Amino acid sequence: MRKLPVLLALLAATASVAGCMETQGQRALAGGAAGALIADATDQNVVAGAAIGALAGGASCNAGIGAPCY
Repeated sequence: MRKLPVLLALLAATASVAGCMETQGQRALAGGAAGALIADATDQNVVAGAAIGALAGGASCNAGIGAPCY
């Protein structure tokens, strides 16, 4: 249960900067970094976490989250 506060803090930090990313590449990079950090904090596969985070970050351009991508 100690991992839950770390996970929640990482999710909150990621969500707070999600609107600052202007391009799809920037969002994918931030998503990959966040995914790797979350996977590491929860003792999961870091590479898989980075890949899933990058996909989610890149896809957020079309989801209407934050500022639109240019």
